[in-house]
Amino acid sequence: MVRFGTERRTAGPVFLFAFFLTALGLAPAAAQGSAPLLLAYNADISESSISGISSGAFMAVQFGVSWSSIVKGVGVIAGGPYYCAQGSAIDGLLGNLSPDLTATGPCMTGPPPALNPLFEQTDEWVRRGAIDDTRNLAHQRIYIFAGYNDAVVNPKVGEAAYRFYQHYLSDQRKGNLFYQNTVGAGHSQVTMDYGLACADNKDYFIDKCNYDQAGIVLQHIYGALNPKNKGELSGEIVPFDQRELTFPESPGSYSMAETGYVYVPASCADRQSCRVHVALHGCKQNFDTIGDRYIRHAGYNEWADTNQLIILYPQTIVGNPLRDFGTPLNPFGCWDWWGYTNFNYPVKAGRQITAIRAMLDRLTGAQVQSPAAPRTNPIAPSGVAVNDVADSGAAIAWRRVAGATAYTVYRAAGADPNFVPLGSVSALSFGDMSLRSNTSYDYRVTATANSSEGPASAVVTAITRPVPPRCNQLGNCPIR
Repeated sequence: MVRFGTERRTAGPVFLFAFFLTALGLAPAAAQGSAPLLLAYNADISESSISGISSGAFMAVQFGVSWSSIVKGVGVIAGGPYYCAQGSAIDGLLGNLSPDLTATGPCMTGPPPALNPLFEQTDEWVRRGAIDDTRNLAHQRIYIFAGYNDAVVNPKVGEAAYRFYQHYLSDQRKGNLFYQNTVGAGHSQVTMDYGLACADNKDYFIDKCNYDQAGIVLQHIYGALNPKNKGELSGEIVPFDQRELTFPESPGSYSMAETGYVYVPASCADRQSCRVHVALHGCKQNFDTIGDRYIRHAGYNEWADTNQLIILYPQTIVGNPLRDFGTPLNPFGCWDWWGYTNFNYPVKAGRQITAIRAMLDRLTGAQVQSPAAPRTNPIAPSGVAVNDVADSGAAIAWRRVAGATAYTVYRAAGADPNFVPLGSVSALSFGDMSLRSNTSYDYRVTATANSSEGPASAVVTAITRPVPPRCNQLGNCPIR
């Protein structure tokens, strides 16, 4: 067993690689007090997921589309559709002016760009093998959030992200997608009780809205989870060296910091089977700018601690090429979603996407295969809960049933006692985006195993929210 804080490092590829670099005089300068290497854990890379806020949301979409074969789910908080800024190699030669203007214009203030050119380029990259097959997107769990007080990224841009994903989902897969636009948050990571006032659009961009966004994201992706830890956490936030993960390039040339961070619960440090969620900060939220505020208070660690989840927090830097030669211009520490690093930024070969993939490969490098679940008769799913509600949707989550291959969600509306099937999914959550506002709906779930549908779960009730108030002064809309 390996105890957190007293880890015994065994010889393996990570450490042999570090020894090789040191022998050549190329390793990060550990003797000068650098962070330790990122370690490998017993985690399945196909269970990985990613979320982000603002530029981190755009990057989460980019990574989730590029590597859709390994990404289980994506959380998009105050972000927009894939390839929104439409930067290209030609733009790079011309100083990147056009994608800069698109990024700060239609992709932030709106109205968002037309989606058809984005679909066409996405499909072309699939044909070239630059990104994974978009058919994988139908299997991802997608959560999109647009606070109706967001004065930085117009909520209409979040709606465009929703329509982008709808394009790649068949009718049978619509339950994988949930869109929340009825919380009066400003441009922020949203929490229950930490941060600035709910409608704020400033400072460190974490707002308290009595809304547990991190938990909602994770449960939409992974299904019903154990309650979060409300006391002292079992693990700790560990710094790691990002330099050896961008080698032979410097992380500065990627506009990334030399040090990243990862939260590892004690259970994962003890080599129990875990999963990895990547949480990407937004502009002006990197460690050098706001310290550990995002890393400690975004809300993910508390859920990770009780659910065998490792939370990866990669870090950018504020880039100033006049001060640091070879560092791209990045005055606010944003993730690259418009091409400031190079023209490959939105595909697998993109510098920052490559670095994040290297981190995931490392973290999941000690996976131990688990035995397949036994084939048994299905039982009723447990833990069925309403994970979130919007004005036109409800998100339902439940726990895994051993041996189940599919789950069917049934709904009854209002006073109608008849439950009708909405569709079947292979995952443990369902987004129902076909509802009326201020209306009560009942749900129940069944599991299918051995081609047999089991008994229904207990019934849960969702009451949809009211339609957000009309308001033309974002940041000053009344909060309901």
